[in-house]
Amino acid sequence: MDAGLAALFGAAVGSLTTLGAAVVNGRTQARTQHLQWRRQHRRDTYAAYLSALHDRDIAMDAILAALQADPPGLPDLDEKVRHFITRARDVHRAAEVVTLEGPPSIAGAVDRIAKESSGLSEIMQHMVKAAHAADASEKAEHSATASAQERRLYQAVSEFRVQARNVLGNAD
Repeated sequence: MDAGLAALFGAAVGSLTTLGAAVVNGRTQARTQHLQWRRQHRRDTYAAYLSALHDRDIAMDAILAALQADPPGLPDLDEKVRHFITRARDVHRAAEVVTLEGPPSIAGAVDRIAKESSGLSEIMQHMVKAAHAADASEKAEHSATASAQERRLYQAVSEFRVQARNVLGNAD
């Protein structure tokens, strides 16, 4: 093989090797950027969900505080209930996005929060109905049940945070 042909062959092999490395590096970089984008999108979705939960919990606390008055101011209580319903709808919308964006472990955590939230909402509905009926006979029992349900809800939210950190790769 003469020197010119050997040089041409060497240049072709070198070019193909460089091109192959560029393709591999490009794909790796694109994959890394996509994973980073997805992680950030999930993080934003989880943060929006936690924010909606926080706002809903503040509205729920306002109802529970209003129910402690003797007798509760019904127009004020009804306004707080309407505000709570609005915040609960915000949570539902945010939960749908989290479920769509996340893996099954996140969907399970969201389902547990929804279950515990529903339980607390039912207790609050009973308490509001009793307040409208001026029936304080079960007020202490309902308050204790609501307090226990709040603890279960808080635990479910804490479990969601752990799952979210695991999905995002922030587990400590």
